Amino acid sequence: MLTKRIIPCLDIKNGRTVKGVNFIGLRDAGDPIELARRYTNEGADELVFLDITATKEKRKTLVNLVRDIAKEINIPFTVGGGIRTVDEIEEILKAGADKVSLNSSIVKNPGLLTEASSAFGSQAIVAAVDAKQVGGSWEIFVKGGSEATGIDAIEWMKKVELLGAGEILLTSMDRDGTKSGFDIDLLKLVNQTVTIPVIASGGAGTVQHCCEAVLKGNADAVLAASIFHFREIEISELKKEMALQGISVRTINESIL
Repeated sequence: MLTKRIIPCLDIKNGRTVKGVNFIGLRDAGDPIELARRYTNEGADELVFLDITATKEKRKTLVNLVRDIAKEINIPFTVGGGIRTVDEIEEILKAGADKVSLNSSIVKNPGLLTEASSAFGSQAIVAAVDAKQVGGSWEIFVKGGSEATGIDAIEWMKKVELLGAGEILLTSMDRDGTKSGFDIDLLKLVNQTVTIPVIASGGAGTVQHCCEAVLKGNADAVLAASIFHFREIEISELKKEMALQGISVRTINESIL
């Protein structure tokens, strides 16, 4: 089994880390720079920064905050939210991000994926997918989960791989913030459909939920927010249990090298 990653997520609004349930009811979760520093020291494998209102507010990602966080960490750093052009991607990467996460912009302009992966390499381009169950299937939502698209999520993920995405950040909107466990059926289906790595997001509430995302859902990485922000689960505790269940993880020392 390839090494699996543990990824804390900083959802940013007005320069602060926030967390809600099903993409609404946001509450403050702390200073993003302090949290980024803490997660680096605690052995996180990567960090994701999502400016969650940038697209809806039709503005660019908070580049200065990205730059400030990048100075504090030495682990891979993915940034998303309001990124619409190759020039904006370049600006974010120059500010210190290792990868950019694209969602609404690639639904509107799928060619941006190909253009971006050609310019910066597919390893730097993450396709973020916010999926919600509608009837018997999953539908893509954009603009911070506020707008339905009518696009089938599974078909869309096939397409983003073909267009050049190097990774998929898959969030179950139904499970987001509920702490009821990841959507294993969705994860299984996606991993049977695509060959690029899939990050599981939405629903982490216990150590076992994270283990199941890998063991049952075949996720390549587990992303969570509130369980880490509010110290409900320590990253070291999670990695220890994952290792006991036969999941290959980096030790804390390996993660922060």
